[in-house]
Amino acid sequence: MKIRTGEQLLMLERELRMAHDHKPCVRVCGGTGCRARGSEDVLARFQELLERKELGGSIELKFTGCHGLCERGPLVSIAPSEIFYQSVEADDVAAIVEETLEHDRVIERLLASDPVTGTRVRREQELPFYRRQHRIVLRLNGVIDPTDIREYLAFGGYQALAKTLENLTPEEVIEIMERSGLRGRGGAGFPTGKKWRLARAAKGTTKYVVCNGDEGDPGAFMDRSLLEGNPHSVLEGMIIGAYAIGATRGIIYVREEYPLAVGTLQVALEQAREYGFLGKAIFGSPLSFDIEIVRGAGAFVAGEETALIAAVEGRVSEPRQRPPYPVERGVWGCPTVINNVETWANVPVIIERGPEWFASLGTATSKGTKIFSLVGKIRNTGLVEIPMGMTVRELVEEIGGGPPPSREIKAVQIGGPSGGCLPKDLFDLPIDYESLVEAGAMMGSGGLIVMDDRTCMVDVARYFMDFLRDESCGKCLPCREGTNRMYELLTRICEGRATESDLDLLEELAQVVKETSLCGLGQTASNPVLTTLRYFRPEYEAHVRERRCPAGVCKALIHYVIAADRCTGCLACVSPCPSQAITGQLKQPHVIDQSRCLKCGLCLEVCQFGAVEVV
Repeated sequence: MKIRTGEQLLMLERELRMAHDHKPCVRVCGGTGCRARGSEDVLARFQELLERKELGGSIELKFTGCHGLCERGPLVSIAPSEIFYQSVEADDVAAIVEETLEHDRVIERLLASDPVTGTRVRREQELPFYRRQHRIVLRLNGVIDPTDIREYLAFGGYQALAKTLENLTPEEVIEIMERSGLRGRGGAGFPTGKKWRLARAAKGTTKYVVCNGDEGDPGAFMDRSLLEGNPHSVLEGMIIGAYAIGATRGIIYVREEYPLAVGTLQVALEQAREYGFLGKAIFGSPLSFDIEIVRGAGAFVAGEETALIAAVEGRVSEPRQRPPYPVERGVWGCPTVINNVETWANVPVIIERGPEWFASLGTATSKGTKIFSLVGKIRNTGLVEIPMGMTVRELVEEIGGGPPPSREIKAVQIGGPSGGCLPKDLFDLPIDYESLVEAGAMMGSGGLIVMDDRTCMVDVARYFMDFLRDESCGKCLPCREGTNRMYELLTRICEGRATESDLDLLEELAQVVKETSLCGLGQTASNPVLTTLRYFRPEYEAHVRERRCPAGVCKALIHYVIAADRCTGCLACVSPCPSQAITGQLKQPHVIDQSRCLKCGLCLEVCQFGAVEVV
């Protein structure tokens, strides 16, 4: 079925929406997190029972994208009542069908709960996790089946493309992007409209638009969830971008480690071609454009534009000196616009609702919303979309629910491994591009890791430096050698072998790497070191001067002991000890043999009486 006009598309949307609005629907989360917890079994059980009870014709069943609240999966929502169930197992499905679908009764034990108050709620939006979000890009995640283009069309999909091709010139599209204030969501925050204008002005008969789906940050899953849950929003944005700059070819560069995203994209591309949104004379216009998928090998450095171009062309993922920039000479030497997944997904919404609406969200220089993967030592983890300008404290404490019981939040790592660590004293900092850079961090692609008082900031810096030195392409000496040397110095500090001069050397080296590296990886690799030195220097000094790890993490500097006055002799710590270092009789104080202790911390975790201490 080829869609030739906007009017034809609008009629189809009304037809599909009417069918959706008059039919009860069960939505099972099919994101990677929920699948890992068994949501495919939940879906299969629903299909079996609905068919057995002959309810398949009257109740719609969907396998959707990620809802966001990943740690509570599998998630199930029921429309139109919008009942929201968490941690659903296949054995719970029979009760849901009988009680909720057939008799409209709520199953209290399956309702989602506020982790702070323990209150159970009926609907997603009643949870603090969702209440403070402003879901624009994620508005259809958890609502539509990403493998069925009709689901996207029923909610206005490709209407922005029709509006663009039938009513706007390429220059007007670029002007809309400029007025919206949209900046690249991949990390650098370069103005999208400006990039498009430069590419349109560049000389060349063949031009490319590229979607950067190389999401390599540890703990980050924003782009993956978008590609899995609403791929057509990304495709529509790319087609609009192609029209604006005069491109005829598109590429989606996605990590090989994202098989579900790749499979969903392949289906979406086939359907887009079938409906005429890709191919020749799209909507009867002169625009002919198609998109292909290029799978990446998983190199973190390939997220850098010039390294990505090298990978697309089949070469080693190494960055090159700029200028010329990709908008002048990109893929195969042609002018190329590269934006990340989230940036492209914003484009159709801006065209549909207008640049002024988008610019009204956020701050003076950081417009719209930003998606973050919120992970770490926090009650609510998952995928969130917030307006720019929200403070770190609001994100961590209100949406994230604060720390687990009996713990205190110490810091956040924001911006991925090349980001910075910010202490709780800065949690009133607004989340925008300029404020984060001023504090020593960066927006990055949207990874945010919360750390509690059991986290050693020196060890955190070492962890990220280990990652970055491994991911360095090695092309330039400052990054290749500097990251290795910083890792060695951090290791010496963690092992209690460092001196005061090592701290000065570490800081000086970090500055040199930052100022002299070739690409963005090296230029930001020092951020974890510089921010932890800036905000947590007393921890470094305790490691060097006192040979002590205040957080009790660095194994060379700690010992586990059992306080005899608090030990009840319950034997709970004896059997879990992998080296049999703990001895003692029932109801008698236990003792740890330091010569056999592996310092794994299991005894500390299992002791319910606070008898195990780190000294």
